[in-house]
Amino acid sequence: MNLFFLLIYFIIITTVIEIFVILFRLTDLKLEVSRFQVISLMTGTGFTTGESELILGHPVRRKLATFLILFGAFSLAVIISSISTILSEDLRTMDIFLAAGGVLLIFAILKLKTVQTKLSKVFKQDMKQNIELSDLPIRDIFMSEEQDKLLNLHIYKDSSLYHKQINQVIQDYDQLEFVVLFIKRGELKLRKNIYQTKIHEGDQILIFGEENVISKLFKNDIKVMEEKLKNTLHTPVNEH
Repeated sequence: MNLFFLLIYFIIITTVIEIFVILFRLTDLKLEVSRFQVISLMTGTGFTTGESELILGHPVRRKLATFLILFGAFSLAVIISSISTILSEDLRTMDIFLAAGGVLLIFAILKLKTVQTKLSKVFKQDMKQNIELSDLPIRDIFMSEEQDKLLNLHIYKDSSLYHKQINQVIQDYDQLEFVVLFIKRGELKLRKNIYQTKIHEGDQILIFGEENVISKLFKNDIKVMEEKLKNTLHTPVNEH
């Protein structure tokens, strides 16, 4: 009876995981990320990965995550109790089947395409009505279309922009599909006259626009940055 209960409860837990994977996917989270984060939230392990910011920075996902954390804690208590004690007659087989059947029914309903479409609209509508722009993650604000790109460009002496102004390197920049959001220089963020500002080594330029345009205009600078960052990662640390 004890093993039977654990088997049914395992089915319930597995189904709950799949339900929340679907719900997270409806908030535009990737499948592989959704499944890992759902399991992490339920078990309390691995959630400190960088991908957890995708959950914490999204208002709807935070609500789903809260339930998962509570459900995971409850499930752990139930499993430990089941293993450590002999189940009494208070546990009814019919109750187990009803609970499992209810969860499986919810899972089956959520698998329907029409239901997923409606829920996705509800999530997005709820965000539009109740969530301020500043509460949304950067990905949801800037990456609304497939061709959108946000680039944090690091400047080195070999960069074509080094010791020059952006308007000197790129002609008719105001007619092109990109915009410079700001220049980060140490602790400062330069937002005024940034196209006429001379670029220094160590500057970071945050650029937003169409991916093809950015990749073409800043091809040399991107290549220099990637090479420098790659060399930095592979530079051995001297032992003292």
